[in-house]
Amino acid sequence: MRFYRIACAGVCRLPARTAKVEALSIHLISQITLPKRRRVLALSAVAALLLLQGCYYVQAINGHRDVMKSRRPIDQVLTNPDISSELKEKLRLVQQARRFAIDQLQMPDNDSYLSYADLERDYVVWNVFAAPEFSVQARQWCFPVAGCVAYRGYFSQDAAEEKAESLRTDGYDVAVGGVAAYSTLGRFADPVLNTMMQWSDTQLVAVIFHELAHQVLYVKGDSRFNESFATAVADFGIRRWLIMRNEDEILHTYRNSRQRQRALVELVEETRSSLTALYASAIEPQVMRQDKQRIFAGLIREVEVLNEQSAAPGRIALAEPLNNARLVSLGLYEGWSEAFRNIYDECVQELECFYTRSRELADLSHEERLARMTKLNEQ
Repeated sequence: MRFYRIACAGVCRLPARTAKVEALSIHLISQITLPKRRRVLALSAVAALLLLQGCYYVQAINGHRDVMKSRRPIDQVLTNPDISSELKEKLRLVQQARRFAIDQLQMPDNDSYLSYADLERDYVVWNVFAAPEFSVQARQWCFPVAGCVAYRGYFSQDAAEEKAESLRTDGYDVAVGGVAAYSTLGRFADPVLNTMMQWSDTQLVAVIFHELAHQVLYVKGDSRFNESFATAVADFGIRRWLIMRNEDEILHTYRNSRQRQRALVELVEETRSSLTALYASAIEPQVMRQDKQRIFAGLIREVEVLNEQSAAPGRIALAEPLNNARLVSLGLYEGWSEAFRNIYDECVQELECFYTRSRELADLSHEERLARMTKLNEQ
């Protein structure tokens, strides 16, 4: 979960404490150097936004506050005799991974992941993805800090499901998924969470690298670019991490898993292309729905074949319902993975060059960046 983007269905009455959010937003806008008339317009826009979406920010503040209140310094947790040895081993691994990220991956050295929080639940947030019935373009939600993103996060599963049902009623394809990681892009001292401790050591370290990579580069309004960049950095980092630790067997398993994941991305992109062509046709809606289900059924069969042929452990299981929204979530984190891998190789796997090239892409307009990423992805 990147910088918290929380919402509630409909317009709600603002509690008195919400004024703190409104005051903060107005304060931030007032610091911008604008002519007086434009500043007044900006302040009016912020006030209107908060009036309509105030409940979103109330949930954001409450959820974020609960996470922050649950933090304990990792060093303190490690001295607690009541903490299991398994958890202590995971937390020591986090400390090592964070140090490696700073020293070897050029990640920022700040207060991120120096603390631990037990939320006493399986996920920190639940993301809601939506797309029109006959489109593979994600529904976008826009926020002052994070920009426009392809999903909306909730600290409550019930609230996420309520929003999902509302979107289904409006005719959208919808997908809901629990998220175990949480990041504020370095704006706060983010803790590692109990929800992250369920993963293997390799997965846990990869997520630490992924989340810290967002602090290296983040583009407002381009979820696919942001998530693909962080996924690529985590991939490069894990390979270096395992080589440094002489974990040859684990590295071999990891490479097999990544190879299977890349094959899945290709299948998803092929499905996306087939659906795009279908939705652009002029056939009757009922026939289009049937063809849509046929294309998704084909993806399920292809994934089964991939599972049978792969040397990677475990199996890929596509979460249900499989629809346009689920396709958005599948493509979000890996959509530009080949593009970033090609940049990395062109830089002879030198991170400073890779980051510089990635920042140059981030500075482009959305249209220019899309064209360049598409070209890089196809090399």
